[in-house]
Amino acid sequence: MNFYVSAFSYNFQTNKIPKYLFQTKPRNSQSERREKKSEMATTTATTNGTATSPTKNPKKTNLLDHNSIKHLLDETVTEIVTSRGYSEDVRMSNVRLLIGAIIIIIALFAQFYNKKFPDNKNFLIGCIYVLFNGILQLIIYTKEKNAFLFTYPPAGSDYNSTGLMVSSKLARFSDMYTLVIASADPKSISAKPTVEFTKSVTKWFTKDGVLVEGLFWKDVGSLINDYANAKDNKKSK
Repeated sequence: MNFYVSAFSYNFQTNKIPKYLFQTKPRNSQSERREKKSEMATTTATTNGTATSPTKNPKKTNLLDHNSIKHLLDETVTEIVTSRGYSEDVRMSNVRLLIGAIIIIIALFAQFYNKKFPDNKNFLIGCIYVLFNGILQLIIYTKEKNAFLFTYPPAGSDYNSTGLMVSSKLARFSDMYTLVIASADPKSISAKPTVEFTKSVTKWFTKDGVLVEGLFWKDVGSLINDYANAKDNKKSK
């Protein structure tokens, strides 16, 4: 111990401080490259007016579950449409939530009703299953149909464009995915013709169930462009 202390004192006195006291860890070049890649992955390119998908964590689904496939594709379509300047219109969803809340309130009221089940079943059937479920089914049948997204018109185009109603279909035991873009207000003078495509989901997924977002963004972007470039229904007549 005395030997090391004396050696340090000697070096200090002769202005020869050991270099290891001031050595720092060299920056890891591999980690630096990874950081640059992650920064590049967060950017979204736009080519010829068509948005391309940002490179990020891959989206994966179970190819044996058609509901899972449809949900993933619909979710990605929502990302693409909103990235093109269309804000999501959640008014219809809010109406459904309101009706659901009313049903829950009625169920709670029935729980503390003077008569217990099954004596109060007529009240439950009349208020919940007939009236409010009927309203929900009417909304779904007449307004929503297969739609999973409603939007407002793009900013600055309230008078020459309408919002979008985006719907899709993927039948059970089928690989053909149909995407439909229509006007959210078909009676408007600015409503445009409905556009759609039907393509196999095998085009957009790898064998491991990973979505090839670049191809899917390109196809959906082209369909949005087709709708935007279409002539108004009223003007074409």
